[in-house]
Amino acid sequence: MLVTFCGHGKMTDSDGAVRTWLRQTVERLIDEGADKFCLGGYGSFDSMAASVVWELKQKYPHIQSVLVLPYLDKKVFADHYDYTTYPPLETVPRKFAISHRNRWMVETADVLVAYVLHGWGGAAQTLEHAQRKKKRIIQYPNLL
Repeated sequence: MLVTFCGHGKMTDSDGAVRTWLRQTVERLIDEGADKFCLGGYGSFDSMAASVVWELKQKYPHIQSVLVLPYLDKKVFADHYDYTTYPPLETVPRKFAISHRNRWMVETADVLVAYVLHGWGGAAQTLEHAQRKKKRIIQYPNLL
């Protein structure tokens, strides 16, 4: 089962509630058979998700953490990932690369884990795309 994530670039989690929810959610998905986690690598929620997946990889070494690149010519910090991949974006104008990458991630995923608290911005657009595609969505603050 392939899982992907979307969430706001800026967020706070001063009491750790989001991280706790995210860890419980990812672990439950692993128990259901999730073994591949595709991440965008931009912003606070993406960083938190990558960290949680990497931590859980110590307990579940069979899972894979994959960084999905929107650009090939940008240097990336690829720790906390087993490998990187680049979707078919060669003909996409650079300014649309991230939104097209996000749509590709949703379309290839079985489940979307979302931290979307308002209806504007890239995370909200990605969530709406997943809803249109009738993907299974697990959204904060809801539990499974």
